[in-house]
Amino acid sequence: MKALCVVIGLATVMASSLPVLAASDPPPGAASCSGCHSGGATGSSVSRLNGRDAGEIATAMAGFRDGSLPATVMNRIAKGFSDDELRAMAAWLAAQK
Repeated sequence: MKALCVVIGLATVMASSLPVLAASDPPPGAASCSGCHSGGATGSSVSRLNGRDAGEIATAMAGFRDGSLPATVMNRIAKGFSDDELRAMAAWLAAQK
């Protein structure tokens, strides 16, 4: 029972912090993502990032940066960010709707 209370408490804290993260200012670099990865574009071949899993976004950015994922543009963009910056951008993008 005590473990259940801890889990419910942690879930409540996490759920209450998501809207704050979503409403926060974007970390450096994240706002520029919307130039190609817009949320409402139809017919675009560039995938939408808002609301996607933060780990998935961070892993892809790291792959573009180290060259393990092929890219024409993202490899150059990703090289400009540190691991902390990539994680911050991924978390912010994941929290967007």
